[in-house]
Amino acid sequence: MGRIEKINQRVKEEVSRIIQLEVKDPRLEFVTVTQVEVTRDLQHARIFFSVLGDEKKAQDAEHGLNSARGFIRRLIGQRIRMRYTPEIEFTLDRSLQYGIDIENAIERLKNDFPGNR
Repeated sequence: MGRIEKINQRVKEEVSRIIQLEVKDPRLEFVTVTQVEVTRDLQHARIFFSVLGDEKKAQDAEHGLNSARGFIRRLIGQRIRMRYTPEIEFTLDRSLQYGIDIENAIERLKNDFPGNR
């Protein structure tokens, strides 16, 4: 595992811990950090998250994360030794929902196929 991958993993763990234990925002109750991508110069971090619920819950969670961005960044800076504390950008990870949609489409095709009736 390379240096950037280790940093990505460490930031992911810390952000997950901060969201679960320290950010007091009910909009973040069902948020899971799925992936972190820190740039090689450590200036920026894109944090991907998923939310259990509908589109409204996802939007609420994104607003909650963005309002806690400064707090989360400050804690990351205190807990992870890096030359810079990266600017944080939160991005909704739609891959889980995409997988569910694909699975549902396959099931519908199976049910519609004449040999399966």
